[in-house]
Amino acid sequence: MHILRVANFVSPTSGGIKTALRAWGEHYRSHGHRASLIIPGPGPEITEESQGTVYRVPATPIPGTGYSLMFDRSRLSRLMDAITPDVIEVSDRATTRWMGRWARRRGIGSVMISHENMTGIMVRRTPVPDRPATWAADLVNRRSAHDYDAIVTPSRFSAEEFERIGVHAHVVPLGVELDVFRPHRDPNSAVQWPPPPGRTVQLVHCGRLSPEKRPALSIETVRELVRRGHDVQMTVFGDGPMRGQLMERAQNLPILFHAYITSRSELAARMGSADVAVAPGPLETFGLAALEVMACGVPTVCTDEGALQEVVGTGGCVAPSTPAAFADGVETLLRRPGARRLAREQAERFNWEASSQRMLAIHEDVRRRVPASRP
Repeated sequence: MHILRVANFVSPTSGGIKTALRAWGEHYRSHGHRASLIIPGPGPEITEESQGTVYRVPATPIPGTGYSLMFDRSRLSRLMDAITPDVIEVSDRATTRWMGRWARRRGIGSVMISHENMTGIMVRRTPVPDRPATWAADLVNRRSAHDYDAIVTPSRFSAEEFERIGVHAHVVPLGVELDVFRPHRDPNSAVQWPPPPGRTVQLVHCGRLSPEKRPALSIETVRELVRRGHDVQMTVFGDGPMRGQLMERAQNLPILFHAYITSRSELAARMGSADVAVAPGPLETFGLAALEVMACGVPTVCTDEGALQEVVGTGGCVAPSTPAAFADGVETLLRRPGARRLAREQAERFNWEASSQRMLAIHEDVRRRVPASRP
């Protein structure tokens, strides 16, 4: 089976979607399937990679986001025709939704992966009142369900907005590379609380620095902990359009903004030295950064909104999205016996092999159900 994946919102410094594409592609190939991927350039460029053949095509930069998007339907359609896939897997419901109709006209099975929560985006990031914003999200989701043969979401939270309109969504959790993201300290070790003099508690924020991730909550959590008299330091891993603004906000606070790390093993080693991680994103449809840091044996405080609480589970604690509540969560995890071990055990519930096998089963199903009637 030849699986063509297409994704906008992928950049050299993007996180979860890029990681999922690479992991799925590698596992598809390991099971004997062909895998191709179309992503924004600069291009045109074709490379052979561990995840399959990657086509980078010209794209338009979107100011203030760090992303470039592919808008040229004619170019993309010609490229997809030349690739001749058996099924397509599209990781964007907005700018590439037309690809479901493209596949149907050619008798090709199609799967749309919902990496974002449309209801949350419409309600939180537009000036539209809540009820009309929800109606608008429902309209977009109905059209996506109509255009594609199957809808996939990475969490129950992200599936709920489809179930609300009577559309079935396959829940396929993402995975983590447990051999790369692994504990670098004794998982049974704990921080004495309160810590002895001279012992600085190490915190970590790992995630894209963009408005939808609400990274300022991590900054304000440190401010609250300092106000309470705690000796803490936070390292921020990640990049994004808010980096400069956040650095200004963090002035006079014990916060280090680390340069972007391309090596996953180096990132794992650095994150694994932390005592507690902070995951503030309110609209996460999964929370891969939180999963990776927990795999390093770092317990995580996460928001009670979105899908993070599904992923964090017993590997951390859930808190309302306020600096005081997050600071309480940090203190709770520092006092919790076996917190590092519990974080690693929770992360071990997620793996890319199981995720990829589930995706392959969905692809096989839509391929069987769609009649091969290429015009």
